[in-house]
Amino acid sequence: MVFKPFAPALLAALAASLFFGAPALAADYQTNLGPMPLDDETKFVIAGRGDATASYDGKTFVVKGDFRDMPSNAISAHVFSSHLPGMPGPKVFDLEVTKSTSGTLSGSFSLTADQARMLRTGKLYIQINSEKAPAEYPWGPKGTLWGWLFPAHEVVGPNVPQQDHWFLPQYDVPSR
Repeated sequence: MVFKPFAPALLAALAASLFFGAPALAADYQTNLGPMPLDDETKFVIAGRGDATASYDGKTFVVKGDFRDMPSNAISAHVFSSHLPGMPGPKVFDLEVTKSTSGTLSGSFSLTADQARMLRTGKLYIQINSEKAPAEYPWGPKGTLWGWLFPAHEVVGPNVPQQDHWFLPQYDVPSR
């Protein structure tokens, strides 16, 4: 029972490490929103560009972004999940979006442990739908602009090779 006087100090130190250790879960993500894929049938109805960022502090997932130059008004925006980066999947969250050819998108959500894991491994993406986009493509759901959320990274200019493997976040951490 010699350790009994140290128990309150030990508990306080443990509580402090949990409280101050929480920001270790914090992370920033980003994506470039673009049309994909384009073919002769869709190249006139799906176009535009955009950017979005997301942050996650272990409790709240916040998405903010903008888009421009779409050939018709945005009608909805969502966060989807995917089995693999680049593969369409089911809708997870609805985002607020400006109903125009240029505007903003945003949302704030609580993530489950599975959704947080999907975010960390590049399996969440943003999709903006527009009025003129086809109701469905042969390969998946309607969408005008798409972008997978990956860890924040330096963005280089046009025609400059991007270094490292930022686009494959599952390789950045040995275990998840």
